[in-house]
Amino acid sequence: MNKRLMLLLAVVGVLLLSACGQDAGYETIQIDEVAAKQEAGYTVLDVREAYEYEQAHIPGAENKPLSLLQSGDFEGLQEDAKYVVICQSGNRSKQASDLLLEEGYDFVNVAQGMSSWEGAVE
Repeated sequence: MNKRLMLLLAVVGVLLLSACGQDAGYETIQIDEVAAKQEAGYTVLDVREAYEYEQAHIPGAENKPLSLLQSGDFEGLQEDAKYVVICQSGNRSKQASDLLLEEGYDFVNVAQGMSSWEGAVE
């Protein structure tokens, strides 16, 4: 009986741990993978506010602030494009990714943000 209980607890533990590792329905990449995604045809979608974007952004990036996405403004985004969603630290890009997922866009989220970017900026 004790062996059965231990086995059951072990199975439950494994299930709980695997559930914690599930993503939100989209891929999240590391900051050092952004350039490869750009080379593969993805457009960087910077979801910081316009003033942040203007200070410095990844070359070729488009700006669509999270605040606009939250208000339902997806104007300018192409339904057939692939995006790499980035912000300053990774928090807003996750929120934006949740919204983009609901709208059916093709994208990957960046775990970090521009605070970790070591590449060229415009």
